Amino acid sequence: MTEPLHPIRVLLVDDHALIRAGNTLVLEATDDLAVVGGASTGEEAVALTAVLTPDIVLMDVRMPGIGGIEATRRIVAANPDTRVIVLTTFDIEEYAFGSLKAGASAFLLKTASADTLTNAIRTVAHGEAVLDPRITRRLIETFVAPVPQTPSGDADPRTILSPRELDVFLGIAGGLTNPEISAKLHLSLPIIKTHVNRILAKLHARDRVQLVILAYEHGLA
Repeated sequence: MTEPLHPIRVLLVDDHALIRAGNTLVLEATDDLAVVGGASTGEEAVALTAVLTPDIVLMDVRMPGIGGIEATRRIVAANPDTRVIVLTTFDIEEYAFGSLKAGASAFLLKTASADTLTNAIRTVAHGEAVLDPRITRRLIETFVAPVPQTPSGDADPRTILSPRELDVFLGIAGGLTNPEISAKLHLSLPIIKTHVNRILAKLHARDRVQLVILAYEHGLA
C-alpha cells in the first residue's frame, strides 16, 4: 500500500489537558496522523487554526469562552480546507445538531474507541462525513421543521442540479452510501463520486451531512 505523502494534521481542542494528552498518544501511535497543536478554549482553537492550518480540528463542546460550537462556526467560515470533528462527553441532540449546523463534519462521543476515532479522522480528511444517516435524520426531524413547499430561489437543489445529479442527491438525503447509490441507479462508482463532487460544489456544501440538512430544509427528504 502506498504511504500518504504527508500525515493528516490534527489540532486537539479540549479544556482538559489529560484528555488532550491521551488523544495525542492515540493519534501519534499511527503513521498517518500527526498532532500539530493543542488548545484549551474556543478562542485559542480559532487562533491556532489560522496559524497552523490543520487538516482536522478535534473539538470539544463545553469549554470556557465561546465554546466548541461557536468556535466550529468561526473555523469553518475562515478556513475552508479545515474539517471539524466534534468530540464530546455529552450525548445531547442539541449539541449534535448545533455542531452540524455550525459546519462540523462529524459528531462523536468521547467514549468512542481509538479505532473509531482514528478512522473518523481519516474519513473526514478525505471529504466524507462521519455520522450515521439515521442519527442525522432524527436530529433534523427534531430541530428543523420540513417546509411544506419547496422555497423559491437559487438555493433550490431542483433548479440547480441536473436530473441525474438530483437522483444522486436524493440518494444521499436518504442515507445511502456511494456504493448503494451506484447499485440503485445502475451507474459505476467513479461516476457516482463525480456526481457527488459536482453536487457539493453546486450547492456550496462541505460534506454529505450538509446535503442531508439541505434536503430536509427544502422538503426533499
